[in-house]
Amino acid sequence: MIMKKIAIIIFTVGLLLCGYDSYAQVADSLEVMTLSGESEKTKAPTKKLRLPEAKSVDMFIDTLTNEYLDTIKIHKKLELNDYSMIGVQYGAALSSVMWNPSQKQNMLFMPVNFGVMFTKYGKMFGYMPYFGFQAGVFYGKEGYQFKYNEDDDYTYTIEGAEKAVMEVIEVPVLAHMHVDFWKMKLIANLGCYGGYRMSIERFPGKTGNVSEELAHSFKETDHRFDYGLKGGFGVAFIFDPLEVHITGMYKYSFSTLYDPDYYNAYYYRYAYPSNIIISAGLHFHLSKRTGQTKSQLKKMAKDLVYGENID
Repeated sequence: MIMKKIAIIIFTVGLLLCGYDSYAQVADSLEVMTLSGESEKTKAPTKKLRLPEAKSVDMFIDTLTNEYLDTIKIHKKLELNDYSMIGVQYGAALSSVMWNPSQKQNMLFMPVNFGVMFTKYGKMFGYMPYFGFQAGVFYGKEGYQFKYNEDDDYTYTIEGAEKAVMEVIEVPVLAHMHVDFWKMKLIANLGCYGGYRMSIERFPGKTGNVSEELAHSFKETDHRFDYGLKGGFGVAFIFDPLEVHITGMYKYSFSTLYDPDYYNAYYYRYAYPSNIIISAGLHFHLSKRTGQTKSQLKKMAKDLVYGENID
């Protein structure tokens, strides 16, 4: 009898180690075992061994030692606020022009593209923290350079210039999308911009001939106001309260450089500038990015003292 009880205890412990959740499940597996000492030949009626559920709860609580609790890692859900930032960006551009009729050209490397950007984040429908907008002011340079045409032994020119560089200022307004994870975020921008071509410098090159009056000035037929589309992708590294953004942007102008019929009233010519801009920026948080803001903490304190729904 004593040996059988010892066997039952050993069997029970073994089942627990194999993954049974509670003593009740262990007891269900003991239907073939009985508390009597009669042999199988007598076929005495069997009884289920039922152990209290409370014992399994107590046994689980006994395992919650300080050493065990120290091994548990709790991941807190990242809750983003509707925060805002202001930052500076500096980059370089590869500049070209979409010519119609097409012309052979080289892309110009312009190492000047500087701006100030304001960013405002917000939750769509009150719970989707992936959206926002950006607006700023940028100063840069863009232009064009024609390529020597070996087939015709000729280089195309405009006003005698094989190359021209313009100083421009622009104001972009962009829809901003972001996905935050760990200490990083993926970002995407798309929107429009308005700008102004402030100055121009024309270079004659090897075959051109630029007059003195046009070397540093626009003609009446030139278009100085600019507008178009701007968008791109990037990645950000977050060091609260600072973010480092690295972005690649594409800018396409809808404003041709000159009147289409300035050269010939019957054969129109178009020139739409485009730029690929790679930039890096430092953006500073103007409000709390995650957690509870000051206004939220004040409301919680007020609710605790006066109760909820008190304005």
